[in-house]
Amino acid sequence: MSLTIKLRTTPTVSHFDLNRKTHKNPIIVRTPIYHSNKLSTSLVFRTQKMAASHVIKSSLIEPDGGVLIDLVVPENQRDLKASEAEGMTKVQLTKIDLEWVHVISEGWASPLKGFMREDEYLQSLHFNSLRIKNDDGHGSIVNMSLPIVLAIDDETKEKIGNANDVALVGPDQKIVAILRSIEIYKHNKEERIARTWGTIAPGLPYVEEVITPSGNYLIGGDLEVLSPIKYNDGLDGYRLSPKQLRKEFDRRQADAVFAFQLRNPVHNGHALLMNDTRKRLLDMGYKNPILLLHPLGGYTKADDVPLDVRMEQHSKVLEDGVLDPETTIVSIFPSPMHYAGPTEVQWHAKARINAGANFYIVGRDPAGMGHPTEKRDLYDPDHGKKVLSMAPGLEKLNILPFRVAAYDTVAKKMAFFDPSRAKDFLFISGTKMRTFARTGESPPNGFMCPGGWEVLVKYYASLQSQEAKPATVSA
Repeated sequence: MSLTIKLRTTPTVSHFDLNRKTHKNPIIVRTPIYHSNKLSTSLVFRTQKMAASHVIKSSLIEPDGGVLIDLVVPENQRDLKASEAEGMTKVQLTKIDLEWVHVISEGWASPLKGFMREDEYLQSLHFNSLRIKNDDGHGSIVNMSLPIVLAIDDETKEKIGNANDVALVGPDQKIVAILRSIEIYKHNKEERIARTWGTIAPGLPYVEEVITPSGNYLIGGDLEVLSPIKYNDGLDGYRLSPKQLRKEFDRRQADAVFAFQLRNPVHNGHALLMNDTRKRLLDMGYKNPILLLHPLGGYTKADDVPLDVRMEQHSKVLEDGVLDPETTIVSIFPSPMHYAGPTEVQWHAKARINAGANFYIVGRDPAGMGHPTEKRDLYDPDHGKKVLSMAPGLEKLNILPFRVAAYDTVAKKMAFFDPSRAKDFLFISGTKMRTFARTGESPPNGFMCPGGWEVLVKYYASLQSQEAKPATVSA
């Protein structure tokens, strides 16, 4: 698929005080639009001489634990490690397991250094956080709301026996990592599901895809990843690691970075929220706030729009000038999606701390979904933003709940909802948007940029074309 996305930067806001101005005043470095998917290797930026007093130091916010974890083996050691791994017991990874290896290896889950051992798992499951022991004997708390674990079955457990280390094998049967100093412990699936989702109702997408068919044991240990995880899907250039993103924010002399996570196409209501956030940051005195437009790129449920389609749609939003290419960075967040509401949104926010964002935008029902067996939301739509404002370990991140946007039938555009004339506003849900696209019906003018809408219409038309083809019966 041909993909052209423009690099832009826009602001983010998070944990309240909106009047705080703890930042320097950088000279804005303008960056060109980029083409193709070579973001991490082929971006060439124009430079500008900076006054000595205006140099911004590397991070606007420290990674959790103070050090950004990087578990990819140095290139000059890879052959030796790969040779060692060949002699180890092999543990098979699923596609989603590999996504978690990717997440851990790049430091999104810092200070986590591998799949969780039992003490880390219990802290995450029961407290949504991890305690880090400091040199002085005292501990500090970092947020860790989702258990990041690797399941194995009884046969694999028996095969491992008393081994200290194992090799992890990807879906393509190539060794991707070594797991050192392993610990194997019981996988209580019901407890994990109940504490993560608040229900054990059937129909939870991640549970049915990952947990239910998984093994009865969990294996934890320290990861050594033999080479950077690649998917060879034409989008690897957009998968910037936390380290790469922090360097990019520094290169642009950002004095504020605000992250906007989404797993849906961008409509003009989203753009309104992002642009309004940037304006608020400028009003607060920031000079160069940058938007990290950060679509989730791991596992999503079957009826969500696929990543490649979403990325093409985002590119049209940028081409049409709905967001400013000078102030927006588009990158892919590699995490799988749980649809675990207020529990999961803490993970989404925590990971962006490690990527260098000091502001995080949160909206209605973040990481939520409809109840799988009842006609209602699974979570209270306001609880996500409330939990983020109180979550242990997220105090250093500025959380900005955004205002409700809807389609203004009088102004013929997306606007902030005005309760005094509620009858003039039309709320278009993701389900309704997908229905429009499937049926070829156009949404109200001003709901989404024309180029972005065309991408969705073509995608759903291709689905219908595939469904209409007669099934091939093998002899």
